[in-house]
Amino acid sequence: MEHGIKIINAQLGYGSQHDPVVVLNGLYINIRPGQLTAIAGMNGTGKSTLLKSIAGLLPPLSGELYVNGIPVSDTKKRELAKEVAVVLTDKIGGFNLTCFDAVAAGQMPYTNAFHQIKEENLKIINEAIATCKLETHRHKALHELSDGLFQKTMIARALAQQTPLMLLDEPTAFLDYASRHELFILLKNLAEQQNKCILVSTHDLDLVLKYCDTIVVVHNGQAEFLQTDEALKNDAFRAIGGKHL
Repeated sequence: MEHGIKIINAQLGYGSQHDPVVVLNGLYINIRPGQLTAIAGMNGTGKSTLLKSIAGLLPPLSGELYVNGIPVSDTKKRELAKEVAVVLTDKIGGFNLTCFDAVAAGQMPYTNAFHQIKEENLKIINEAIATCKLETHRHKALHELSDGLFQKTMIARALAQQTPLMLLDEPTAFLDYASRHELFILLKNLAEQQNKCILVSTHDLDLVLKYCDTIVVVHNGQAEFLQTDEALKNDAFRAIGGKHL
């Protein structure tokens, strides 16, 4: 089985094949495990559409999209939850959820119908909390966490989900500059040390150049897949702000 994300001549968007709203066209992308990959582009150009398509929330209008060699459109949601973890910018809360509760939710695909946490589940949850250095915050309510700690909690939840792929949508949107660096370092280490395929949507082009292995540049309805060291010479990357770096 070929691991990672593979997209072949895909057309992505909304609606049906009979009444499509095309957002991205003619995509060829091949992201391997062990890589931190950025999706970079202006607002409203299709970054979220690409993430949702890989997550199985939007089926391709045409072409092929594989996650770990499996066609996303043919995969049941519960099975896909064991392949892909998604981290969104939206804050979750309510019901006095703690950091531990949020991370524990990552183990739901592996528990029984009553979502009972057994010893083997607890071990994985605790490892995710330790990896993200959240031990001293595990019993804090989510609303008590800083933006940086909240994002780390969501990443820990994704780790607890034990998926080879992680998708993050604008995880640094509400963070200060030092916290943005810290988050990218964490993601880079996770990709390398746990051989994960991590795809992050972001506007932080300077951090992309510093920490990412590859870049998907979304521009004018196209998505161009680049090695990071090629980016500053690429017209599409320069058009989205790279010329100022």
